[in-house]
Amino acid sequence: MARRRRISPAGFPLHVIQRGNNRSNCFLSETDFIAYVKWLNVYAKKFNIHIHAWVLMTNHVHLLCTPQEDNRG
Repeated sequence: MARRRRISPAGFPLHVIQRGNNRSNCFLSETDFIAYVKWLNVYAKKFNIHIHAWVLMTNHVHLLCTPQEDNRG
């Protein structure tokens, strides 16, 4: 069964968690962490999302972010 669409209204902060498949590592080197932060910056600008804080662990990521526009699905 598919997951329901998530509602992300503009101006409301979200705590986003991303985990590796079966909790396996997402980052294997410092280069991986650096690349992720660069992509996070690029796509936050592209989709108009403010990133307030992030924590990058070897097998998961926590983001505190606020979308500036309502999602349209």
